[in-house]
Order: sequence, then structure tokens, then C-alpha cells
Amino acid sequence: MWFFGSKGPSGFSSSSTAEEVTQGIDGSALTAIVTGASSGIGVETTRVLALRGVLVVMAVRNVDAGRNVKEAILKEIPGAKIDVMELDLSSMASIRKFASQYQSSNLPLNLLINNAGVVTPFMLSHDGIELHFATNYLGPFLLTDLLLETMKKTARESNIEGRIVNVSSIGHRFTYSEGIRFDKINDDSGYSSWYAYGQSKLATILHAKELSRRLKVRNTVKTPL
Repeated sequence: MWFFGSKGPSGFSSSSTAEEVTQGIDGSALTAIVTGASSGIGVETTRVLALRGVLVVMAVRNVDAGRNVKEAILKEIPGAKIDVMELDLSSMASIRKFASQYQSSNLPLNLLINNAGVVTPFMLSHDGIELHFATNYLGPFLLTDLLLETMKKTARESNIEGRIVNVSSIGHRFTYSEGIRFDKINDDSGYSSWYAYGQSKLATILHAKELSRRLKVRNTVKTPL
């Protein structure tokens, strides 16, 4: 199977690199937002999108770290088109500010890659919500909702179908016995960081599936996991 290194229907496997998957693609007409772009998967996603000509907006909590990543990519890819903007997905105010600033920039939006996430001991967000659920699910949910009309407008004007990518995890299989504990999100009794993380990733997958169902009839934006 693909997750053991064998190729799947796409012709790629779990060992395929982002450069291999995007080989031959010209993304020079595209604009993307990548959350959590200053570390891990977000860095490589930003680098390879920039390599393919995409204008990438790095949405990061730590702007200095984001700028360091940008400079490193520019050394490798001098022509890379990269902007850095501040975004804390655990804060509803930060998300609304980011979306407002992005819309004010009049940039199009073809790709929204909801990559950022946390694994942490029990903590509450700025808004008093358990931090995994706030950052990994509610934050991307709100960001997607606020930017969706921009994506639809871009798709109509460019005639290029948009993509919303929610980065998933096998962790969604390992959550509380009742699945998502809607009535106990902030309850620290019986709390497990691992289960709380799994709960947030399960919610992320359900969000992607429902959003895909709602957008399917419009043929403007798709939501792969």
C-alpha cells in the first residue's frame, strides 16, 4: 500500500518528495497562503510552491522566524515570490485581522493550505478554548470561512479551480471514546494531550468533508485533505 512505500493511484507514494510530485507544474499564475510556514512541513511546502513560481504568503505566529525562512528560500531560489504575514490561529482576533489585511491587499487566492497545528499540555487559548481545538480546528475553520469569498472570486475571474488543503494526521484515529467531546472541550478532568490532538484532527477532517460537499455543486473550490 502507498503508506508502505508502494505507489498509489496517483503514481506517488509516501516516500515521494514535494519536488517530485510537482515536477513540471507552472504555478506562476497562482497565489497561496500557507499557515505554520516557519517550521516543519510548512517550510517545505512554501519552498516547493515558490520553486514552482507560486506567490506564497507565509502566515506565521512568529514573524521573525518566518522572515528567516523566507531569506533562506531566497538564497536557494532568488526569484521566489514570498510575503510574510502575522497569524496566530489560537486567537480569533488575530485571524480576523489577518483576513482583513489580506483582503485589503487585493491579492487573489488560489490555494489555502491549513497546515499549522500544535501538540501541547492542557492550556486555554486567548479566547478561553482548549488550545488543540482552538488552533488545529476552530482557527482554520474561521480563517477558511473568512477567505472563502476571496477564493471563489479568484476562481471565477481566473477560471482556475481553487484548493483548500487541510493537513490531516493519522492522529484522528486516536481520540476520546466518544469522538469529539463537544460538551467537555475545556474540561481538564480525564484530559489527554494525545486524545485532544486526535479530537482536533478528527474535527478538521469532518470540516473538510462537509465543506467539500457544500462546494461541490459550485465547481469553484475543492477541499482535499
